[in-house]
Amino acid sequence: MKLIVNADDFGYSEGVNHGIMEAFYHGVVTSATLMVNMPGAGHAFALKQANPSLGVGIHLVLTCGKPLCEDVSSLMNEEGYFQKGKNFLDEAEPEEIRKELTAQFTRFVEQGGLPTHIDSHHHVHAHEKVSPIVIEIAKKYSLPIRMTRPNSEELKKAAILTTDFLAHTFYGEMATRDHLIELLETISEFETAELMCHPGYVDEAVITGSSYNVQRLQELEILKDPSLKQELAKRKIELTHYGSIKG
Repeated sequence: MKLIVNADDFGYSEGVNHGIMEAFYHGVVTSATLMVNMPGAGHAFALKQANPSLGVGIHLVLTCGKPLCEDVSSLMNEEGYFQKGKNFLDEAEPEEIRKELTAQFTRFVEQGGLPTHIDSHHHVHAHEKVSPIVIEIAKKYSLPIRMTRPNSEELKKAAILTTDFLAHTFYGEMATRDHLIELLETISEFETAELMCHPGYVDEAVITGSSYNVQRLQELEILKDPSLKQELAKRKIELTHYGSIKG
């Protein structure tokens, strides 16, 4: 079977970027998704260009940092940042969502070419107001989308390429080597799967801006464990990225 190990939050900060690249160079990470609106985005695009074998998709953002567009008031708080949480999307203007996501996708293409696939921060791409817009973009450019429980049937109906399974529980207290091995057992039953992870080094931007900070270091150390590749080989799991499973 084929497994994509995707590091979210590429572009969040240079510390996160360096951690992701460390997990790519010396661990099992094969893919990353880039946040074009965050301070480390330019650094991430440079790393992408220098490392073409890393699959890089777009991590669409509606809940972190500032929007690229200035006139999307239903998405913003009084300070000009995205509103926190996902509940605000229930009342957000669909055209403002479309405008911001289109701007983010365009920024990615301008700086890095087409992404390998599409996912999102806090899985907002599965929200009922967001999903149709993301599917429209994916169809236009023949791109895969990360599956989640809320959107798996919708992706099937739209004939959007995705994996057979998403392992999303390697996170927080569950980000342990033992749990990762448990996930490999589950993953081996499918033809294709994605393991979502969040490795990174802790810099000032992470400490001050993200509640998920030192945990990124813990993930990084596990993902670099040399014995993981033996565990993959034992289960005949081949590491890849979304660019190699396109139809």
